[in-house]
Amino acid sequence: MGGIGGIIAAVGGGALFAVNHAYPFWMGSCLVVLAGIMLFAFIREPKEYESNLEEKPELWANLRLILRDRERSALRVFLAHFFWFIALNAIEAFFTLYAKNHLGYPGEHGSRILGQFLLTLVLFALPAGAIGGKIGRRRSIMIGLSVLFVVLLTIYFLKPETLTVVITALPVLGTIPVVGVLLMICGCAWMMVNVNSLPMVVDMTDDLRAGTYTGIYYLFITAAAIAGPNVNGWIIQLTGNDYSSIYVASSVFICLAFLMMLGVRRGEARPEHKLIDSVNP
Repeated sequence: MGGIGGIIAAVGGGALFAVNHAYPFWMGSCLVVLAGIMLFAFIREPKEYESNLEEKPELWANLRLILRDRERSALRVFLAHFFWFIALNAIEAFFTLYAKNHLGYPGEHGSRILGQFLLTLVLFALPAGAIGGKIGRRRSIMIGLSVLFVVLLTIYFLKPETLTVVITALPVLGTIPVVGVLLMICGCAWMMVNVNSLPMVVDMTDDLRAGTYTGIYYLFITAAAIAGPNVNGWIIQLTGNDYSSIYVASSVFICLAFLMMLGVRRGEARPEHKLIDSVNP
């Protein structure tokens, strides 16, 4: 669903930007208000919640357990999340500027190409989950990270005149250049990482701590969302406003995430969470 929203924002926002630079912000404001109204109108919470006499572990207690764990699988996974979301933020935050300053595209065209990347997030979400169930979550994530690393470096080393060669054209998405195709490959690889990551976090602990681990998961993602644009913007400044440097920076952070995942030993589906695909005759 986030991918669908991203496509609407990229394609619709790009079209509105071409009309008036303020319109995408108005669209975002209206959608936030609409989301709040829908939440208030359709979500019904129980007046009384089930009580559990078992003591709920606090956030800091869980963090201490994660840090003291000799295996450090949970810590490695959370750090991997931090690194690969910084890499993703570099692409999402700076792609339109990269498209304008490095590829020579107008701003709305860069948003349209980013929409092509977001399209693959929607189309490959279910296949990525199926692959994770077939070969394992950790292996799927590491394959996805490997593909991301190779493709991001490929984008960096290819010349603008090669990246802008049009391959085909599709309704709504418009012309698809070489860079669009490469971003679509990145989208498929990213879903192999993203779809299998939260279930891996949840299955690293018991049901009692699953909610807290999910909160820590979002804590690291939010930290990456804060640090990512600042770190990558600093790298762009250091390279003399070379926006193609975001692909080198992203590759480095993807490599760090891959190294973190090498030491992960837990997080595959627990037996009680696996679906029964067949029954005995």
